[in-house]
Amino acid sequence: MDADTMQAVRVERTGGPEVLDVQQVAVPEPGPGELLVKVSATGVNYIETYQREGIYPMDLPYTPGSEGAGEVVALGEGVTEFSEGDYVATAAGKGFYAEYAIVPAEAAVEVNVTLVEARIAAAAMLQGMTAHYLTHSTFPLKEGHTMLIHAAAGGVGLLVCQMAKMLGARVIGTAGSEEKAELAKGAGADEVILYREVDFAEEVRRLTDGEGVDVVYDSVGKDTFYKSLDCLKVRGTLVLFGASSGPVPPVDLQILNQKGGLYVTRPALGQYTRDREELLWRAGNVLSWIGNGTLDVRIGGTYPLSEARAAHEDLQGRRTTGKLLLLPEVN
Repeated sequence: MDADTMQAVRVERTGGPEVLDVQQVAVPEPGPGELLVKVSATGVNYIETYQREGIYPMDLPYTPGSEGAGEVVALGEGVTEFSEGDYVATAAGKGFYAEYAIVPAEAAVEVNVTLVEARIAAAAMLQGMTAHYLTHSTFPLKEGHTMLIHAAAGGVGLLVCQMAKMLGARVIGTAGSEEKAELAKGAGADEVILYREVDFAEEVRRLTDGEGVDVVYDSVGKDTFYKSLDCLKVRGTLVLFGASSGPVPPVDLQILNQKGGLYVTRPALGQYTRDREELLWRAGNVLSWIGNGTLDVRIGGTYPLSEARAAHEDLQGRRTTGKLLLLPEVN
């Protein structure tokens, strides 16, 4: 590679989207066991808003972004599994809001660009593997199960709907508008509740003849937590995997007994990609399903690096559906 400097988004202080500042910085060098990747596309994820705000503390200054795809342009010492010119994708890279980023080789998955275009791979890694572990591992869905997914038209929601139908489950989703409801139905949702118009817990009870669902997948957090519990059947499971409305305050666990011996878990992707074998299994499933047309990834918006602030504003403003991408090459 010839470039010594690159454009990158830097965060020097915590705060709102205005702290995302595009700067010219030195291209990083890969250390032992690392790859330097010329970024084709970067996935924008809600966790990056928590990091930017200081909810999840980061060492300042830093360049956000862990998910993306691109071409390997340099290898760190000891890397033997990859070569320069390979295309890879990852959900555990470093500094992907930039033109070049570092990827630990153990966290990289090779992408066949003739099968899965790099931009789609960037959109699928974190959310695709999240949907995979939610539906296949945290609460393994099977035929006969009924589930509820909040934000069904979001990036993870659309993928969860599709995977749940692959596994034979009945899918109920929530959405904020008719447009989003139609997207969720297109992804396989059997029913979609417009949560701004009706009480979603009462509607779930109606749709399940008073019984409730086997599992709720909840990425909203504070605003939905207690009503999500009300949606569950006896011994049902609430999988809390995000907090877009804010973190859930401390909970008296006796409420789980009172509402039917319920289970609550708060997983994260890192716990479900703990070794390379598991990573390759999940990523391999997701990428192969995309490649053969079984799984559809919706790109909800693309932004140049210079508009990273707008991407965060749109994401937090719930103005988006599907996946948001930063595209360094369009600057």
